Amino acid sequence: MRLDKYLKVSRLIKRRTVANEACDAGRVLVNGGVARASYNVKEGDLLEIHLGERVLKAKVLSVTEYAKKEEASGMYQMLED
Repeated sequence: MRLDKYLKVSRLIKRRTVANEACDAGRVLVNGGVARASYNVKEGDLLEIHLGERVLKAKVLSVTEYAKKEEASGMYQMLED
């Protein structure tokens, strides 16, 4: 699944266009490297998202095309620094 779509489906970022813009601006890192919106997300990937002053770090646990609101948080695990 594309990175921008994963960010939207998992609800880490609310809208796909915002996720796409964040990727284009270099504010999304996957496994320590800047990733494009077209990056193919895999289980076990480490995501780092820079949103203003906040930095979200998450590990991808599952990749599914659709997720209900209750299921979305099960797609990733938030990590501490």
